[in-house]
Amino acid sequence: MKARILVAGVGNIFFGDDGFGPAVVEHLQHERIAGVKIEDYGIAGMHLAFELLAGYERAIIVDLVARGGAAGALYVIEPELGEPGPPPDPHRMDLVNVFAFVRTLGGTPPPIEVVGCEPQAMDEGIGLSPPIAAAVEPAADLVRKLIVRALAAPQRPPEGETTWLEA
Repeated sequence: MKARILVAGVGNIFFGDDGFGPAVVEHLQHERIAGVKIEDYGIAGMHLAFELLAGYERAIIVDLVARGGAAGALYVIEPELGEPGPPPDPHRMDLVNVFAFVRTLGGTPPPIEVVGCEPQAMDEGIGLSPPIAAAVEPAADLVRKLIVRALAAPQRPPEGETTWLEA
């Protein structure tokens, strides 16, 4: 069975709290959830862009997101993908750049939710700061809730079909 949902962790484990996305995905990867692909994309933005074109019904991306809150605060963000962004830069791995690559490839990503965490430190070095490490399990729980909600929704019609009936 093809996966309906992609859970993608992004971030650079060599820059402290930026390893949040990979840490959450590592926490989830031992779980086998039918219809869900869970993968760490690290800093491989091009790979994530291609994966977003693979026919998923929804993508949940786990990343560090600075929004001015307290370190370790969690957010669920539905990014606006409709407007063209800057041209893609193959030397950058941020979500704006990934979404630009998807558009450059002529595709449309599935609906996306970003589970973000407010950083404390992004200094060189491996390891999450204490508030970010403490946010990994709550973020994994949040991802699980988003998966349950998405799997409960009806499937999209097969590619090319405009109408369909739910059994």
